[in-house]
Amino acid sequence: MEGIKPAKRSDFSGVRKFVLTVVIIGILALAGFVYWKYYYPYTSDGVKSGYLNFAVKKGQLFKTYEGKLIQEGIRSKTAGAIQSNEFEFSIRDKAVFEILKLNSGKVFDLHYKEYNGVLPWRGNSRYIVDSIISMRDPG
Repeated sequence: MEGIKPAKRSDFSGVRKFVLTVVIIGILALAGFVYWKYYYPYTSDGVKSGYLNFAVKKGQLFKTYEGKLIQEGIRSKTAGAIQSNEFEFSIRDKAVFEILKLNSGKVFDLHYKEYNGVLPWRGNSRYIVDSIISMRDPG
């Protein structure tokens, strides 16, 4: 029994450093993924035009501003069906929401950003309208 020595604390320092490195890399990778999925704009600059169908504040836990724009033309989601182009979006700013809410039925050009994922406190859509470029009466 004289030949067996108890393990020293320094014998495990290499394993401890390796595990700590793997954990830190994992946390950084997870943080990078979350940023890319929910906070990095997929399309940083876009504009949609059409008739504003509605703008509402809704939600169970998180009250968000939502809207729908009806674009001119027809498109089919399924073969053989005809349907209007609809652009459903969330609204970031309360001031933009108030303008939209009071002008339903008018033609708008809306600036938006598209994100890879949806956050419940940001809205129900990946498309986030952040400003109004123009507004005019239909016709």
